[in-house]
Amino acid sequence: MTTSDPVHREPPVRTSTKVTWLLFLAIFLAVYFASLFAPPLLDDVDAAHAQVAQHFAESSDWITPQTNGIRYVEKPPLPWWLVATMYRALGESAFSTHLPNTLAMLSLTALAWFWTLRAWGARAALYAGLGILTSIGPFLFTRFIIPEAILSLLLLGALYAMFLALEDDRPGYIYWTYAALGLATLTKGLIGPVFFAGTAIPYLLVTGLWRRWRSLRLGSGILLYLAIAAPWHILVGLANPDQGNAVGNHPTLGNVHGFFYQYFINEHVLRFFGQRYPHDYNKLPFAVYWPVQLVWIFPWSLFLPAVVATAWKTRPQWLSSIREACGADQFRVRTTLLLGIFAAVILVFFSISTNLEYYTFPAWIPLLILTGAVLANIEEHRDAATVSPKWLTFAHAVFAVVGILVAAALAWGLWDSRNLPFVPDVGTLLAHRALAGYTLAMSHLFDLTGPAFAALRLPSILAAVALLIGPLLAYVLRRRREHLAATVTVAVTFVVFLVAAHIAFARFEPMLSSKQLADTILQKGTPADSLIVLGEQSEASSVIFYTHHFFNKPAFLAHPRCGQNGEGSTLLWGSCYPDAPDIFLSDQRLAESWGAGERKWLFAQDANRDKAEKLLAGHLFPVQTIADKTLWTDRPLADH
Repeated sequence: MTTSDPVHREPPVRTSTKVTWLLFLAIFLAVYFASLFAPPLLDDVDAAHAQVAQHFAESSDWITPQTNGIRYVEKPPLPWWLVATMYRALGESAFSTHLPNTLAMLSLTALAWFWTLRAWGARAALYAGLGILTSIGPFLFTRFIIPEAILSLLLLGALYAMFLALEDDRPGYIYWTYAALGLATLTKGLIGPVFFAGTAIPYLLVTGLWRRWRSLRLGSGILLYLAIAAPWHILVGLANPDQGNAVGNHPTLGNVHGFFYQYFINEHVLRFFGQRYPHDYNKLPFAVYWPVQLVWIFPWSLFLPAVVATAWKTRPQWLSSIREACGADQFRVRTTLLLGIFAAVILVFFSISTNLEYYTFPAWIPLLILTGAVLANIEEHRDAATVSPKWLTFAHAVFAVVGILVAAALAWGLWDSRNLPFVPDVGTLLAHRALAGYTLAMSHLFDLTGPAFAALRLPSILAAVALLIGPLLAYVLRRRREHLAATVTVAVTFVVFLVAAHIAFARFEPMLSSKQLADTILQKGTPADSLIVLGEQSEASSVIFYTHHFFNKPAFLAHPRCGQNGEGSTLLWGSCYPDAPDIFLSDQRLAESWGAGERKWLFAQDANRDKAEKLLAGHLFPVQTIADKTLWTDRPLADH
């Protein structure tokens, strides 16, 4: 086929850098930046980690992490340092807490765009950026303070710096690799260098680039890595040594281990083998683990069959292309190899190890880049492309069917709840079937009832309209061979869907966050009062965060210090230190102190409601209930 053939060629469509980045920024503002303002900090990991940043921001000790006054040395500090810096600059808020993750997503988009632009061109770079900004997983798992977005940025940056150092013969770039790896270690621990080595070593062996090992500057590079990663680990280890039997002879902990055992052995080695103590985590079943990866990069996972077909059909040329290609072809082929290995290493690792849904976050980025590259190649070179454009048309047909089905389900929910009143507290209206054990990110979708749906009318309408019109329009455009417009329509459809998802997410505030209870305490309490949490501190972490300055003291926790059987697991290790604050209340001590001295405020989730009412019968004065949690006080507010 000659280049003059007018029939089977995609008409050249220039993808302007300016237009591309205006589109990226518009999506970023609509999907990511706007969501920084609501909802407030969530209970569990979000506000619990925010308390660590709060400690750093208000303390001169930036070495030993603390939450609610208790050591929390299980994780490295860089994400908390970043949030603490935001707190000092912008104040303590949900906006400041989530800003580092949000900026990491914008930086990931930029890095993916630069790399993809050189490897595959402007259209592929556009699609890579759109994939990162509009996929479900990256959006969902930047709603709270976890380090995966920052880790993904640092690991991808480390690989890109190494790649440029070798491909462009500019060894000085390699130092950016070691610096990024040092920061990755301060972000997520040893998993950063493990993933890098697991990717780089096979890549160097397959390409033959191991012969240029001197370009890796191993000696000076490792020294740079250690200069960044080692000081905190050494200092926190010295500040938190073993304590012997500091708080009795714990049946599982035995001697109270210090930082080095807790961090390196318990949190790294034993966690991998599922032997970490306490066992407060899970492992996704094999049948769920692999399919759910398609959900996290949806809607772009629709095009993964085309990616797999391309890889399979070109397999005979893989090794020869890697070794013999030159110039732009070599850059492109080796980029494909490096990103493919990177994604595979992470996915396989966590299929063996214990895992949470978002642990595979770093693998989603290379998968989205490779998907964008194959998609652009098929569109721009229909005749020369390895697979037929029909693969893309089929993907759009599937998307249209899924869109129609979801839109129909949403329409049915809207119709069924048409006469029901709007109730702002969605949590009180859920069915609480616990079909997924609430270990999956979207488990509560199974709990939606008619009355609960009435609180979600606006986001449901937005999502239904987007999923009904967008996929069908994209399918029509693809059939008309308006390929660029078809793919951009997929992205725009999901921008509207993610905006609707954020509105729905914010409507779940009373269930996900306890800030309303904190506001009640701030309005009706005094700084001399005390807060008591009946249960794990993470269950009330947002209350503790938002009342921190008001009380200026830790909350009391109604479970034994150095608890048994993992009780109080978030603070278990730190609570065993002899200098831990005296904030742990046995049932007897709680009952004896209730109603005496300063006013007490008691927080409990529904699971502990019966215990509270039995233990403190006759002396509980309900103040407020939202969703599945209640706030009591020990005397009538009229006496206050």
